[in-house]
Amino acid sequence: MTAALGTTSTSKTLDLGPAVELVSKEEGHRQPLAPEFVSAEDLSPLEVAYDFGRVRREDIEAGPNNIWRYKKLLPVPSTVEQTPNTEPGGTRLVRADRLAKALGVKRVWVKDDTGNPTHSFKDRVVAVALAAAREFGFEVLACPSTGNLANATAAAAARAGWRSVVLIPKSLERAKILTTAVYDGDLVAVDGNYDDVNRLATELAGEHPKWAFVNVNVRPYYSEGSKTLAFEVAEQLGWRLPEQIVVPIASGSQLTKVDKGFRELGQLGLVDASPYKVFGAQATGCSPVSTAFRNGHDVVQPVKPDTIARSLAIGNPADGPYVLDVVNRTGGAIEDVTDEEVVEGIRLLARTEGIFTETAGGVTVATAKKLVEAGKLDPDAETVLLITGDGLKTLDAVENHVGPKATVPPSAEAVAKALGY
Repeated sequence: MTAALGTTSTSKTLDLGPAVELVSKEEGHRQPLAPEFVSAEDLSPLEVAYDFGRVRREDIEAGPNNIWRYKKLLPVPSTVEQTPNTEPGGTRLVRADRLAKALGVKRVWVKDDTGNPTHSFKDRVVAVALAAAREFGFEVLACPSTGNLANATAAAAARAGWRSVVLIPKSLERAKILTTAVYDGDLVAVDGNYDDVNRLATELAGEHPKWAFVNVNVRPYYSEGSKTLAFEVAEQLGWRLPEQIVVPIASGSQLTKVDKGFRELGQLGLVDASPYKVFGAQATGCSPVSTAFRNGHDVVQPVKPDTIARSLAIGNPADGPYVLDVVNRTGGAIEDVTDEEVVEGIRLLARTEGIFTETAGGVTVATAKKLVEAGKLDPDAETVLLITGDGLKTLDAVENHVGPKATVPPSAEAVAKALGY
């Protein structure tokens, strides 16, 4: 199957594949490809525009079993797979029949992104950011992070032979601190929440021209990596779109880019452009987008995060308004769940499908359950849940809820008695 999707292009000297320019989200102002993330014309976020040319299913299927099979749909060099990188993607799509029964849904698929190199979807976005940063001549890979991005950035920099500078809130989960520090980059804990850390990163990006802050000055390229979740889901379903998908919300970028990925596949003719609904999931302790949706607002009011789901604890989500646009356009909904429901979501996925997710995945599962019970998620529609990180990263969330059934002396009789056999 072949197709083309074009945009008005400008001349370029960079090799960023099909990417031709940046366009502002609000008014569509266009400018050359550059390490910039806000339009000087309307002060809205910039995103990548493409001239895809000829794209065929068979070319994608012949590619490597990682995100670079989709390089003709990403802002990366044509030789990206030949440079040292963590080669993320190619994670499994699990048919979750036991979870579906527990949720009361006819068919559920779990996109299990715990299988990435640092065990979260952030490896995808960082790999794309690194590829673009090379083209722009940066020398240091950096980020502000709630945890998973810290892991991915430090690992990607180590693999590439780059220096890394990673900023985290000092309250971050111990496991995520250790699994960033092990790569021996420059890890800095900041006395503040993520929004404080993000403001600091923006300031540092302006002062250090050789530092590529993946989610700041190269954010337009970084965020495109989330499209590969959409591409993989569609390909793994046999080149078709799911009817419903539930996506956790932190900054909101992942949800908007999954939608963008589905739309691009349809526009290119790689899948039938069938309708789908996008649902957003937040923790109640950090639910500014859910609150705006519930109240019918198009403006997201910042909040101070207070939740165990620290990877989603962004009180002022940059893409919040665009999440609302996507959810409203597709006929979906946004819901939030308590910390207690998050823990139960983690345990429900583990006991039904043998997948141990971090708190963000608990938010996704618990939100799906709540949406079904509220009649917002169609129980007869095929549903995909995005599980974006490994439970080993957030052991503290479950340590007081699970453990041995019993402690017994070393005898078969004692075991049988303890278990009631």
